[in-house]
Amino acid sequence: QVQLVESGGGSVQAGGSLRLSCSASGNTGSSSCLGWFRQPPGKEREGVAAIATRVGPTYYDDSVKGRFIISQDNAKNTVYLQMNNLRPEDTAMYYCAAGVYDYWRFWRSGCVSLGYWGQGTQVTVSS
Repeated sequence: QVQLVESGGGSVQAGGSLRLSCSASGNTGSSSCLGWFRQPPGKEREGVAAIATRVGPTYYDDSVKGRFIISQDNAKNTVYLQMNNLRPEDTAMYYCAAGVYDYWRFWRSGCVSLGYWGQGTQVTVSS
């Protein structure tokens, strides 16, 4: 079992920044990939960014490339999502999830076999 807890959400104006944190505990060695996802109001959940926690490569959805940065602190078992130049369309509930790093699929869609999810943290961007 892996437990994930997100934090850092809030309300900001367009152009502002937030940093989300995802703290992992439990059997973290069973996961090799951690991703951030979001679900805007009334829409389906979508992948935002991911990091291969053992080897380091990162993945970003086109909608956030150049604005969001995913990073990790292995000593703290924490993955961060630095979100800059936020837009109203970034408004969503943000979730982190732990899964598997598959080299052939990571570059297209991030982590696979997502078995564990956090409870989410709300991000609201006003214009």
